[in-house]
Amino acid sequence: MGCNFCRNFEHHNILGLFIIVVLVAAMVECSSLNYTKYNKQVSSLRFNRIIKHLDKINKRPVLTIESPDGDIIDCVQKRKQLAFDHPLLKNHKIQKAPKEMPRGITNNVKKDNNNNNNEDEDGSSHEMVGEGERGALKRQEWQMWHLNGTVCPKGTVPIRRSRVDDVFRAKSLYHYGKKQLRTPFSRRIHSDAPDVISGNGHEHAIAYTRSSEEIYGAKASINVWDPSIQAMNEFSLSQIWILSGSFDGPDLNSIEAGWQVSPELYGDNRPRLFTYWTSDSYQQTGCYNLLCSGFIQTNSKIAIGAAISPVSSFAGSQYDITILIWKDPKAGNWWMSFGDNTLVGYWPAELFTHLADHATMVEWGGEVVNMRTNGQHTETQMGSGHFARESFGKSSYFRNLQIVDTDNSLMNVQGISTLAENTNCYDIKSSYSNEWGTYFYYGGPGNNPQCP
Repeated sequence: MGCNFCRNFEHHNILGLFIIVVLVAAMVECSSLNYTKYNKQVSSLRFNRIIKHLDKINKRPVLTIESPDGDIIDCVQKRKQLAFDHPLLKNHKIQKAPKEMPRGITNNVKKDNNNNNNEDEDGSSHEMVGEGERGALKRQEWQMWHLNGTVCPKGTVPIRRSRVDDVFRAKSLYHYGKKQLRTPFSRRIHSDAPDVISGNGHEHAIAYTRSSEEIYGAKASINVWDPSIQAMNEFSLSQIWILSGSFDGPDLNSIEAGWQVSPELYGDNRPRLFTYWTSDSYQQTGCYNLLCSGFIQTNSKIAIGAAISPVSSFAGSQYDITILIWKDPKAGNWWMSFGDNTLVGYWPAELFTHLADHATMVEWGGEVVNMRTNGQHTETQMGSGHFARESFGKSSYFRNLQIVDTDNSLMNVQGISTLAENTNCYDIKSSYSNEWGTYFYYGGPGNNPQCP
């Protein structure tokens, strides 16, 4: 059984005509480089449920692209993407571009990118900050699948294909693509601090801002690394949170985007661009990337969930990505742009309750899961794996923090607060400069003599 069989296998229901163990072994044999291998015996009932689910979320592609890192990228017609399976979006008309961009954006907005002759319109604004010259920027091919040289046709969007071994790594089919339920609901660490997951093994090093006025978006440039992960069911991420609703109840709304290393979700240790959303405190709604209906992608060259390359190196070249999330004041949808104002897509306003109006808080920073394997704190790294005090080239950073105000204007953040649950494991240190505006270093190695 060759890999062609595997690709066909993933797009058609298997009706139990073969022995399940043989089929799974064939999948493993064809699994691409750097994917975690599983030769797992499962019941025919569970196996057929998995295939049925994959048939639902993997829409039939116009073109398939094999990435050098083992990913399969499907070019799917925009109107046929999974988002429109959502009952609230059945009659939703795709918004090609926001009706109004935030004031203060200086560069031209790049909408759907199908002009293959213009390298500046490929969504690849992956910035390199040279040591000692933080303003020096350089364009890179920033996603691994771009190295194939093939692009998705006009009118399609690139979607990372989900496979059987991806689901096997999840706790269950239900949990595939979802964050672990916050149980109990987020606890406050300080009376004036934001709500973060202090239970369930989640630890943070974050900056946050509360505004007396309504918030309509946030922006930052995020340093990209490839932190080591100790256990399969742990992860390390760096992201922006856009939040509204009750922090200690079941109705928290959250929009999130950044980079993440998650062996359980992706099958490797590469940093990947990711998104997330929920409208009920991570209970039933929302998911990572495009693994459930909701987020509508409009860009033809950015694959959410695909690996980012190159990444920063210790005492070497530093790479970061710029993410902006804001609410279109005209249509009400929450848009995401990447790099040099390249539009990626949007979360329709229909998905939310509180965020259908505005946000009340923004958070920037890192998060890890600490499963305390063998009764010790995890060695999973946050950011670069080095503490904030080691600074540029060694510590991970967020720079040029901004929010979108009630006038739809990008405003530099003034006076952020910071929070880390255990500074002996991961910490954070904020500052300000004319070049980087409000910024902070953060991260850490996890387990060490001071963090047992």
